[in-house]
Amino acid sequence: MSRVLVTGGAGFLGSHLCDRLLRDGHDVLCVDNFFTGSKSNVAHLRSHPSFELLRHDVTFPLYVEVDRIYNLACPASPVHYQHDPVQTTKTSVHGAINMLGLAKRVQARILQASTSEVYGDPEIHPQTEDYWGKVNPIGIRSCYDEGKRCAETLFFDYHRQHGLDIKVVRIFNTYGPRMHPNDGRVVSNFIVQALRGEDITLYGDGSQTRSFCYVDDLIEAMVRMMDTAAGLTGPINIGNPREFTIRELAERVLALVGGTSQLVYRPLPSDDPRQRQPDITQARAVLGWEPRIGLDDGLRETIAYFRRLLGR
Repeated sequence: MSRVLVTGGAGFLGSHLCDRLLRDGHDVLCVDNFFTGSKSNVAHLRSHPSFELLRHDVTFPLYVEVDRIYNLACPASPVHYQHDPVQTTKTSVHGAINMLGLAKRVQARILQASTSEVYGDPEIHPQTEDYWGKVNPIGIRSCYDEGKRCAETLFFDYHRQHGLDIKVVRIFNTYGPRMHPNDGRVVSNFIVQALRGEDITLYGDGSQTRSFCYVDDLIEAMVRMMDTAAGLTGPINIGNPREFTIRELAERVLALVGGTSQLVYRPLPSDDPRQRQPDITQARAVLGWEPRIGLDDGLRETIAYFRRLLGR
């Protein structure tokens, strides 16, 4: 049994990771400043003897004794990370420095939850880990994109300079229960609008593509990555390689929710990527992993969660 720190542990992904680590028999320290995370996401864990919740902002140093660190702390949706872009960059960069410093002090293995946004609006398709990306460094999404890119730089420099045991995964669009209903992400947007009987808002013509990975598949990959041998650093793409247009997603949500919502179109936001699809060759080879849960099955679970949350 390891003592594991999960930063951003009360968030969407972090809370599911805490669930999994506790099931695997670990002692879990969940750290969150509750900017986007919620105590309700981990309320069911508060009485667990191996779970501890600590309010803390990773832009400040943390002094604890742990064996492993999952660094997930950072607002991950445009609505949230553009609300305070300077703080978003600080969370990615200062947070990485502080968590890497902690890992160095206590000789812990540390995993960085990076993102497909490091590829920007990609010129190659699907995206492989050796692609350096096409990112606007001064756009409205740069606080997140460049913050995560800088965090990766720091992880690899700590690895080269200090021999730190690092792991880096690049997460593509993930969805599932405990998503924030107002986070502006496409899956939660469409489900909430459909459940409320509102029009479904598509940006652009709906032909841009995304690849959607259910949260349970994503967590499985992260745990497998953390358990790989020392020296296997990544980065490794984690996501579902099956690609859908945004319009196809909207139509599937409408079919599963029912109702009378209509599709409406709005201008495409600045720097919004036209396509996203992970090449998961490395994940298959190194982790023996590929997603198992299809989009319709994952959407049913997510819709059921939002029905309970919204009383619909």
